[in-house]
Amino acid sequence: MPPTSSLRALQVKVPRRITGRRFASHGPPQFNEPSGLLFGEKPPAPGQKRVKEEWENIWYVGMFGSMAMAAVLLYYKPDTSIQTWALREAKERMEARGEKYKYEPSS
Repeated sequence: MPPTSSLRALQVKVPRRITGRRFASHGPPQFNEPSGLLFGEKPPAPGQKRVKEEWENIWYVGMFGSMAMAAVLLYYKPDTSIQTWALREAKERMEARGEKYKYEPSS
């Protein structure tokens, strides 16, 4: 084993300025730290209303309008299930043969 003094001479000196940086994590966090306030907003003074930002009404109309449109479209969506098609096809074939497709008990 070589003496420790020669090992120290082989070590590379790294400047102090480089070792203090965080290259892999890209620095401090890039998000807002928790403040304890709802949505990070300070509550308005008593007797005053909260002032909406200009994009909020557009967001409400777009979000709830698209939900209402989706509900209407889903309500009026055509029935394309295989069971409905098979029942309709069976009824047509039985009527073509002259058979009744609805069961009627004999009395």
